[in-house]
Amino acid sequence: MNATAPSRWRRTMNLAALAALGLLALAGCMASADVVTYDLPAQSARYSFEAETNGVKTVWEYTSDRPTTPDASTSQPCIADILVKEPGPCRPEPLIFLRYDLGLDLDNTARADGLHLITVTGYYQERLSTPPTVIELRVEASFDGGKTWQPAITQAGGQNTFTAQIKHPKRDEAPGGAGLRITATDSAGNTVTQTIPKAYQLR
Repeated sequence: MNATAPSRWRRTMNLAALAALGLLALAGCMASADVVTYDLPAQSARYSFEAETNGVKTVWEYTSDRPTTPDASTSQPCIADILVKEPGPCRPEPLIFLRYDLGLDLDNTARADGLHLITVTGYYQERLSTPPTVIELRVEASFDGGKTWQPAITQAGGQNTFTAQIKHPKRDEAPGGAGLRITATDSAGNTVTQTIPKAYQLR
C-alpha cells in the first residue's frame, strides 16, 4: 500500500484479513513486493482508514508522516524488521482501538425501560512505544436500526476508560435491540468512530 502524496486518502479493507497478514497500519516499512510497501510522504498529513467486519464499521482519522527513526518496541518489532535485511525506519500507526464491557447477562441481553451502564476502554497496538492518551469519548445509542441516535452521558473512569449511561426504552419500542456508535479522541487529535448496528437485545 503506497501513499505517494500528503493529500487525504481513504481506503476500505477487511480488518480480519489485514490482521491475519500481520500488516495492520505500519508506516514506513519497506518490504518486498510479496509482503508490503507502506511508504508515507515526509510531510505530516491527515489520513483516514476504514474497515468493516460483520456489519461493524470502524473509521480512524489520524495524523502521520514518514518515520525517520524506528519506533517499535523490541518485544513487538515491525514485520519488515524480521523479513527484510534493511527495511528502513518503521513504526505502527497511532490507531485507537476500543474494548467494551456492555454489562450484559449471559444471554447477551440488557434490561429494557431503564438506565444501563457500559464501559469503553481505548487502547493502542503494543508495538507503539509512546501511545497518546484517550481524552474524550462520545457514546450514542440507536433503538430504530440506526435511523436516529441518542447521546449518552459519559464519564471518565480511569486511564483511557470511560463509562456511559444509556437510557433504554421499553422492549416493544426497540424490537431490534440497541445499536451503538462510539467516538474516541486522543491527546494527539487522532479519532476513531465505531458503529455497531446490533450491539445487544433488550429483555
